[in-house]
Amino acid sequence: MATPQNSTGENGFCFAQTLNFSHPSPPPGEAGRTFDAPSRREPCGTPLSNGTASSGAPSPSDSCAEPLCSTNPGEEETQFGKGIKYVSAEGEELACGWGGFTPRCLQLFNTSKGILFFLCVASFLQGMTVNGFINTVITSIERRFDLRSYQSGLIASSYDIAACICLTFVSYFGGNGHKPQWLGWGVLVMGLGSLLFALPHFTTGRYEAHSAAEVGICGGNQSLPCAQAASSLSGYRFIFMLGQFLHGMGATPLYTLGVTYLDENVKTNYSPVYIAVFYTAAILGPAAGYLVGGMFLNIYTEIGREIDITPENTLWVGAWWIGFLGAGAASLLISIPILGYPQRLPGSQRYIVMRVSEAHQLKDGSHKKASDPDFGKTVKDLPRSVLLLLKNPTFIFLCLAGATEATLIAGMSTFGPKFLESQFSLSASEAATFFGYLVVPAGGGGTFLGGFLVNKFKLRCSGIIKLCLLCTVSSLLAIFIFFIHCPNMPMAGVTQTYEGSALPGGHINLTAACNTECDCLQETYSPVCGSNDIMYYSPCHAGCKKVSENLRNGKKVYRECTCVEKTVLPGPGNAEAGKCTSSCAKRPLLLFFMFVVILFTFLSSIPALTATLRCVSDRQRSFALGIQWIVVRTLGGIPGPIAFGSMIDKSCLLWQDQCGEQGSCYVYRNSAMSRYTLIAGLVYKVLGTTFFIVACLLYKPPPPELAPGSSDASENGNCDLQEHKPSLPAEEDI
Repeated sequence: MATPQNSTGENGFCFAQTLNFSHPSPPPGEAGRTFDAPSRREPCGTPLSNGTASSGAPSPSDSCAEPLCSTNPGEEETQFGKGIKYVSAEGEELACGWGGFTPRCLQLFNTSKGILFFLCVASFLQGMTVNGFINTVITSIERRFDLRSYQSGLIASSYDIAACICLTFVSYFGGNGHKPQWLGWGVLVMGLGSLLFALPHFTTGRYEAHSAAEVGICGGNQSLPCAQAASSLSGYRFIFMLGQFLHGMGATPLYTLGVTYLDENVKTNYSPVYIAVFYTAAILGPAAGYLVGGMFLNIYTEIGREIDITPENTLWVGAWWIGFLGAGAASLLISIPILGYPQRLPGSQRYIVMRVSEAHQLKDGSHKKASDPDFGKTVKDLPRSVLLLLKNPTFIFLCLAGATEATLIAGMSTFGPKFLESQFSLSASEAATFFGYLVVPAGGGGTFLGGFLVNKFKLRCSGIIKLCLLCTVSSLLAIFIFFIHCPNMPMAGVTQTYEGSALPGGHINLTAACNTECDCLQETYSPVCGSNDIMYYSPCHAGCKKVSENLRNGKKVYRECTCVEKTVLPGPGNAEAGKCTSSCAKRPLLLFFMFVVILFTFLSSIPALTATLRCVSDRQRSFALGIQWIVVRTLGGIPGPIAFGSMIDKSCLLWQDQCGEQGSCYVYRNSAMSRYTLIAGLVYKVLGTTFFIVACLLYKPPPPELAPGSSDASENGNCDLQEHKPSLPAEEDI
């Protein structure tokens, strides 16, 4: 007699024991005995329902390696391997394939781990494209197509606008429909958006850029035309906006239907781990986008064409379009296998019947309406579905808490590199690399660890909310690190006078006796570091008359700089292109606590998502995620960068001057930047903590006697086959 066992030990990803509940009963001598679903109740207290067939006694490895679906849609049962039968529930097709094409080899991927892999690739591509490539190439696109900052801002916002428009429709109808079909078509649309985004490169003429070596030094040709005719290239912004709109449309099913599809097809206590892996891939995507996108930007946009400027030149435009072509093609390819998955995976029915409801209980009992099998299948149920969610205080406050966290994440991802650049006097590329080193282990590790903790301690809904609260309080305490800051590097005419005395705040004076004859333009910002460790606005403002190249590092060296005093011998000194290196002793402390803030912020993301899935009824999960994403985007993701940006702009010392018009900020006051970052962080973290506390206090779990299977269910609310090992009547035959 073989006792049913969990074939994978502790990870629970697949089982040797499977259950068959087809209506006809086979003769007593057969290896797989069937049961009449309506008339039997197993020891775990859960009524048995449609599922997969019982098996002989294959080894654990055999049960995992065998395909989990039928290749012939016309047959109710098909023999696979050694004594294993798989039965489709209620005639539902569970084979993996496209229409009638369901080859045997594809069924190896028809598992929860198979769909997890393809969804991870899709989320990785989405993160790499939208949050990686877009942020990396936006400056190059502005330069190439003569766009203003607000126009590039509209391009970035088109993604969120499309998502907000589509979320309600997709999450409501997709949640009650064929989720893999919605997911596959969404990824395909996302790929078309990437290809469309790269299209302007091929429909415009060649980009011409030339540089004179003498421009920028004292006495060089400083003429810079201010009045330029409006470029017709700026009209291409509408193509970019449409591409971003398609990105937003295509990604909408990914983080609503994709999450619920994973949740429905795995055991309840393993759902957080699957979702954590899925979101970790989405976080690693932007990191890859920054690295790969930065690499492509070092290639000139007109590939194969010789040019006399380098990537450091302000006229340089890199090959911004290559990444979008690659990501678009990859998205089109990955959509094909996703479209082939069935509406639910083979064997998933056993997880559904074993799931214990943890939905918040409304006083008027209206939450029971969502349990109706016909609920949510028509547009008429949409208002009632929205009303049920609005009457769920736990769901509402989890959404608000998610919005505050999203505000911080959006603000952090947008202005984190700028904060490091200013505090540590780094170049933009160095700051982005530093920030990437922080985000990958802290963000990716925190996301996965959050899901692991929920699974490890088998937390129920109230425990999950308390874990979110603990993470938020921990990151709130770490935020206080922004009380400290690194001092600004001395900059002549900005933080101090050319003679070395301090300048009062707000009084910028870039002209001195040493550079009055140079006729320097303020439009040409190209910082140099003098041999006296003082920064200057440009070689011209440092009074430099000659330029050469440092053979050791390839940087330009400017000589005979009248404003730079030699430290040993009297006379003009030298200056090197770029900012002066900061020797701030507080750098390790700042980086460590920034790591802690990012870690605990992302650590609460998967638990909060899991709590959202648990506190609503099963039939409302996809729709609830859609509504939550709308709240998070409208209250957090969209206004977050604006709020952080406006606060950080208050700390600006030196603004760009574009022919009399104020442009972007060149130099920030580090003390003010830290102070405003601290204020913004404290406000949103305190709000998030408050929302989690209220959600925890208002959560009302279902009574134990009403929870199906509660008498014998395990602590995590799931009747685990491994833990209980029910004695089946057919054991003597197995």
